[in-house]
Amino acid sequence: MIGRITGLLLEKHPPLVLVDVQGVGYEIDVPMSTFCKLPDIGNRITLHTHYWVREDAHLLFGFMTEQERTLFRQLTKISGIGARTGLAILSGLSVTDLHQAVVSQDSIRLTGIPGIGKKTAERLLLELRDKINPASVLSATGTVTSGIGRDILSALLALGYNGREADRALAQLPEGVTVSDGIMQSLKFLSKAK
Repeated sequence: MIGRITGLLLEKHPPLVLVDVQGVGYEIDVPMSTFCKLPDIGNRITLHTHYWVREDAHLLFGFMTEQERTLFRQLTKISGIGARTGLAILSGLSVTDLHQAVVSQDSIRLTGIPGIGKKTAERLLLELRDKINPASVLSATGTVTSGIGRDILSALLALGYNGREADRALAQLPEGVTVSDGIMQSLKFLSKAK
C-alpha cells in the first residue's frame, strides 16, 4: 500500500499530476480541491495517497489533506460510487461542505455535481449520515462554537432532528444557556415550528 508520496512536482494536467520520487515518476489523480492548492512545477510536495487496484489498472489517487483521503475512502465504499465519482464529489465540494450537506440532508448541493443525480445524492446522504460526526462541521457552520452548543446539537440530532432544524433551534438560544435548558428550549422551539 502506498500511503504517502513526497517528491518534486514535475507536471500538472488536471486531474493528473506527475511527482518524481528519487527518479521514479508517479502519476497521481487528484481532486480539484487538491489541484488548486498545488505549488508551482519544480516544488516539493507531499500527498496523502490511496492505491486502487482493479483488474485492468493500478491507480494512485492523491489528496492534500488526510480528511480528503478519509472522505474519498468512505465515498468509494458506497455501492455505485467509484473512484472517478469520488474525485468528482471532492472536486465539487470541500470536505466541510460535504459534511454540512450530510448533516443537513441537503441533496440539492450534491445534485449540482456532474454525474450525481437525485437518487445517487439521496443514497450518498443515507450512507454517510452515520459516518459523519455532526460536531466536525460545527466550527465551519459558525452556528455553534462552544462545547455546550455541541452537546445540545448532538442531543437534537440523536432525537431525530436534521441539521437544518437543529441549526435553527440553536440560533434562537440565549448566550450562556446550560445544556439541559438549551435542549428544553430547542425542543419547545422545534415543536412550535412544525
